[in-house]
Amino acid sequence: MNQNRHLLIIGFVWPEPNSSAAGGRMMQLISLFQKQGYEITFASPAQDSDFMVDLSRFDVVKQTIHLNCSSFDVFVKELNPSIVLFDRFMVEEQFGWRVAENCPDALRILDTEDLHCLRTARQKAFKEKRIFETTDLLVEEVAKREIASILRCDLSLMISEYEMELLATTFKIDSALLCYLPLLLELNVIPDLEKLPSFEERTDFVFIGNFLHEPNWNAVQYLKETIWPLIKKQLPEAVLNVYGAYPSQKVLQLHNSKQGFLILGRAENANEVVENARVVLAPLRFGAGIKGKLLEAMQCGTPSVTTSIGAESMQGGLNWNGFVEDTPEFFAEKAVQLYQDKDLWLQAQKNGLEIIKQRYLRVLYEDGFATQIEFLVSNIKQHRLNNFMGELLQHHTLRSTKYMSKWIEEKNKV
Repeated sequence: MNQNRHLLIIGFVWPEPNSSAAGGRMMQLISLFQKQGYEITFASPAQDSDFMVDLSRFDVVKQTIHLNCSSFDVFVKELNPSIVLFDRFMVEEQFGWRVAENCPDALRILDTEDLHCLRTARQKAFKEKRIFETTDLLVEEVAKREIASILRCDLSLMISEYEMELLATTFKIDSALLCYLPLLLELNVIPDLEKLPSFEERTDFVFIGNFLHEPNWNAVQYLKETIWPLIKKQLPEAVLNVYGAYPSQKVLQLHNSKQGFLILGRAENANEVVENARVVLAPLRFGAGIKGKLLEAMQCGTPSVTTSIGAESMQGGLNWNGFVEDTPEFFAEKAVQLYQDKDLWLQAQKNGLEIIKQRYLRVLYEDGFATQIEFLVSNIKQHRLNNFMGELLQHHTLRSTKYMSKWIEEKNKV
């Protein structure tokens, strides 16, 4: 057993669990590693934010670091972590070579959050009004960067089975480099449907999502222009409450109380908002990963209507917590049905509960994850010998990125 149990997390931003699923995911990872006995330091070059979590309350040391600065080399060498976790591939690009150079024996883990190249390629195809093909990924610059990062790391954490399959088939990534670890829920969050607000006690539709995330902004535009008028035609008294952190002026301008389309900004308590709504709407037209807002809906016993992109990799072979529809007419029709039909609504609610129990409980994954981490820490040399392409990329990146970064550092001194 490895005696040095210190984990360094290098964050793209400071965790904001109340602003996005990514923030909640990071806190889940912290908890998993703490259960394995790791002391944790969380470092980031990001500015502090008003909504960042107080890491000290979770026994995590907070450390501000700088891009393109050799002060990081001194810091990481002194810390000497046994594991370094990079929060998204852009962070690994910036700091991975420095970690490899100063702490060569540290296990390097990449938390992908979702495949950025998939989200980017789908968004591009959508804007070009054509169907996304997996071959689009092969010409995507982000894909070249992201796949290189996955290969350079010893393990990449994936939240979507579809993305795991994509990496194996399209990019020929060895399964030994990947770990399926979806968003995780504690046993105590399994909803007791009897104690939640009833069908009759709930009212309104709701959309919730961070507006810094382009798929969310696009979904709200789609609701406003296309789907909501179809719902409103059948339910004249209906109201859609749109919540999300960081709404820009263009988002706020969509507010129209006469149309029952209300832009309400950041939710003080997202669970409360979703629990009191009757139906969640999430017409996502591009994106990747799995959707925290839809898992949150299941936790709150709130049925949802989404698209195949929204539901991707979330339900396995189980029935959805509502409906999955890709055409606006069917989407609106199913939303109205769910809103009005109590029996349909109750069945959808039960489906969501079953998805949580079978696919998202922490107890289903934590032991296997701990075993995989221990094995890699103990067998890191052989693991890297088996990943020649990763070693090759590390060799060249260490040189090219290193000298580019040093040039920037020198330039900044002038």
